[in-house]
Amino acid sequence: MATSPPHPSYPSGPTDGTPSAHSGAARSGTAGSLRHAHWWQRAWVRYGAPSTLLAISGLVILALVREETGTEGFLVGLGLAVLPVPLLIAAFRWLDRVEPGPWRNLLFCFAWGACAAALIAIVANSFATRWIATATADPSSADTLGATVIAPVVEESAKAAAVLLVFLFRRRDFTGIVDGVVIAGVTATGFAFTENILYLGTAFGTDQLTGGTGIASVTAATFFVRIIMSPFAHPLFTVLTGIGFGISALSAEHRRLRRVAFPLSGLLLAMGMHAMWNGSSAFGEYGFFAVYAAFMVPIFGLLTWLVIWTRQRELKTVRAELPAYAVAGWLTPAEPFALGSMRARRIARQYARRHAGRAAAREVARYEAYATSLAFLRHRARQGSTASDFAVRERELLGELWRRREVARPALDHAARMTAPPVPAATLPWPVYGVYGHGHQPAPYPAYNPYRS
Repeated sequence: MATSPPHPSYPSGPTDGTPSAHSGAARSGTAGSLRHAHWWQRAWVRYGAPSTLLAISGLVILALVREETGTEGFLVGLGLAVLPVPLLIAAFRWLDRVEPGPWRNLLFCFAWGACAAALIAIVANSFATRWIATATADPSSADTLGATVIAPVVEESAKAAAVLLVFLFRRRDFTGIVDGVVIAGVTATGFAFTENILYLGTAFGTDQLTGGTGIASVTAATFFVRIIMSPFAHPLFTVLTGIGFGISALSAEHRRLRRVAFPLSGLLLAMGMHAMWNGSSAFGEYGFFAVYAAFMVPIFGLLTWLVIWTRQRELKTVRAELPAYAVAGWLTPAEPFALGSMRARRIARQYARRHAGRAAAREVARYEAYATSLAFLRHRARQGSTASDFAVRERELLGELWRRREVARPALDHAARMTAPPVPAATLPWPVYGVYGHGHQPAPYPAYNPYRS
C-alpha cells in the first residue's frame, strides 16, 4: 500500500487471525526511536514542562485575583463563576461524541485558558492601558481603547495559543472543524471562568463598600449579564479561531497558503467580534442589548447549526469509508451502518454493559472511537491531506480494532439489527386468491424442472 495515496486501495484483510505484523514492527520501531530521542522529546519533559508552567501560572493568577478581590470576594466569585462551567464542558463534549478526543487535551486547554491565557491577559492589558493613559494623559479614553482594541487582541491571541499547540503537537487528535470548535471552546471556557471570578469578586467587594444588596446589587447585575445572559460569549469568540484551524486540518498538505490563511482569518474574526462585544456599551443605553440580540444570538445559532451539520457529515463519512474494511475482512458487514449512527452506538454500549459489564461497554466505546478515526484517516487520504505516516497509523488503528473485536462485534451487530430501517411490505399488483383472497383460486403453475425438456 502506498504511504499516502490519493485514492487508497482496499486494505488487505487478516489472514491468520491476527493483524499484520507491520503494526508490531511499527510500534517496535517507534519504541526504538524513543530510546534514542533527544532529552526534550522524552515523555517526562513533554508532559512535565507544560504542567509545571501551567501550575506556576495558576499560582500567580490566583494570587493576583485574590489581591484584587480579597479573600471573601474571591470565594464568592469562585462559587458563582463555576456554575456555567459543567454545562459548557458537557455541551462541547456532546458535540465531540462522533470521535471523542482524549480528556488530557481538554484538561490542558481548560488549564491553559484559566491560568496561562488569563495571566497573559491581565498583565498585558494592565500594562497597555497604563501606557496609553500615561501617553495620552486621559485615563477614561485609555480604558475605552484598552477594552475595545487591546483586550480583544491580547485575549484572543492568548487563547488561540492553546489551539495552536494542540494543532501542532497533538495532530492526530485534531482532524476537523468539530475538533477545532471543542478545543477552542474549552480553552475559552477556562478563560471565562477566571475572568468571571475577577469580575464577580470585584462586584461583591463594591457591594460591601456601598451596602448594595438583593437585586439592586452590583454582584446580582454582574451575575445576570455574565453568567445568565452570556456564558457562551468567550467560547463563541474563540470558536471562530477553532473553525479556522479545523478547516486547515482538512486542507491538503501542499496547500500551504490555505492552511495558514484560515486560522489567521478565524483569529481576526474572533478579535473583531470580541471588540464589538466589548464596545457595545459605547452604543448608547441599550447598546449591550442591541448587540446581544442583533449579533450574538444569531451568530451563536448559526455556529451551533454549523457544528451539528458538520457532525452529521462526519457520520456519513464513517458510513462511506468503513465498508472498504468490511470487504477486506477487518469489520463485519453490519458494522459500518452501526458505527455511522449515534443511536446504534449507544445501543451497542448498552448491550455490552447489560451482558458483560461496564468494562465491556468501555471497550465498545473505544472500538467506536478507533473505527471513526480510521474512517477519517482514509477520508483524508482521499483528499490528499494525510500525513506521511498513513500506512503506519492505519495499521495501528486496525490492530486496536482487532484486539477488541470479540467484545465489540456482537454488540454492534445487535445494534445494527435494532436500528435497521423497516422494509415496507409491497402491495401485489394483481388480485389475491384463495383463503385470504376472493373469487376462484387459479390452477398453480407447474413446478420448474431444469432437467425437463
